[in-house]
Amino acid sequence: MFVDLAKITIKAGDGGDGAVAFHREKYVAAGGPDGGDGGKGGDVIFVADDGLSTLIDFRYKRKYVAGRGENGRGNSCFGKKGKDLFIKVPRGTIVKDSKTGSIMADISSNKKFVIARGGRGGWGNKHFATPTRQVPRFAKPGVLGEEFEVVLELKLLADVGLVGFPNVGKSTLISVISSAKPKIANYHFTTLSPVLGVVKVDSGKSFVVADIPGLIEGASAGAGLGHGFLRHVDRCRLIVHIVDVSGSEGRDPKNDIDIINKELARFNASLSKRRQIVVANKCDISTKDQIEDFKRYVQKCGFSFCEISAATGSGVEFLVNVISKNLDELPPIKEYVPNYLPENKNLERKFSIQVKNGVYYVDAPWLENVLRGVNFEDHESLQYLHRVICNSGINAELERMGICQGDSVNLQGFEFEFIH
Repeated sequence: MFVDLAKITIKAGDGGDGAVAFHREKYVAAGGPDGGDGGKGGDVIFVADDGLSTLIDFRYKRKYVAGRGENGRGNSCFGKKGKDLFIKVPRGTIVKDSKTGSIMADISSNKKFVIARGGRGGWGNKHFATPTRQVPRFAKPGVLGEEFEVVLELKLLADVGLVGFPNVGKSTLISVISSAKPKIANYHFTTLSPVLGVVKVDSGKSFVVADIPGLIEGASAGAGLGHGFLRHVDRCRLIVHIVDVSGSEGRDPKNDIDIINKELARFNASLSKRRQIVVANKCDISTKDQIEDFKRYVQKCGFSFCEISAATGSGVEFLVNVISKNLDELPPIKEYVPNYLPENKNLERKFSIQVKNGVYYVDAPWLENVLRGVNFEDHESLQYLHRVICNSGINAELERMGICQGDSVNLQGFEFEFIH
């Protein structure tokens, strides 16, 4: 089963928590704080795997989580870094943010792409020791790892895209010029998924051809096999448009050119500007007048023209050489430039306050990580929390809203009395 679109959730590892510990050693009086830092969380890394050709594995597993960093320990021992998670995808897969549709990475090279970064490890209590606070009984928790819902979209890496109506001979042609063995039969939609073939040229060069199935009138709007497979034409440097010049299917070959090109343009306007070779197939069952009339129309449209018979092999070698020469003049296969912008860090300390039944509910998701590290039985730790609340503007907003001494405040699920 060919699957070229999937949606998954990826979660980098959380950082390990810093430790609260104090030095204990014989003959060492009043050992100071020595809690170690937590380890960094593991990253989620995408890599290309040429052994994969479909995204079907992501239909059955939808969530991927990297390893959490270990907590710090006493004696200034740092926690171990969380294990990175490597996700293998077919070469040519694009990773997009599902919320914005922005491109996060194009997995087309051998480079490793870090999509979600693990959280930093929290500081141990040794970092909070000062001349006036010699026994800190609190530490920082680890930072949460990044989490994204992403869309994986496979766009095949091919130099040449074979397009055209069903039954015009695309599968026959790719089977003749390469070692690909697609199913060939005399009915529409024989080819149910794109087929790739490597074509070798006499000069020792080679190029990759993709047979793009399912193109009919209305394909860009979802007719036939739908517009899904049109995405695989996006990367193609050259379009080879196969047309049944004999009209054996009862269609007008001139009209076929117009219809398919309109569908390509509707799907992506840039495809209408892509270099294109129109190939008149089934010349063995066509008249000379049919071929010449069609050739004049193609040249009038501004396209290159070749005539072949994929079934008999006539003109196929010439076509391969023409394609090879055209590819020599064209730029490399398109790679997509990431345009994803991380959320503005200045927005992290946003908050909102609502009053319900006399209780002031503070919604500030960024505070959750702070609260995780607060020791509510330690005065110094509570002072640290108070400073964070004051510096963020929450305290000032509560006073502006008219809060009074003793009123209840609910801070991300923790409820306490307000004290000026």
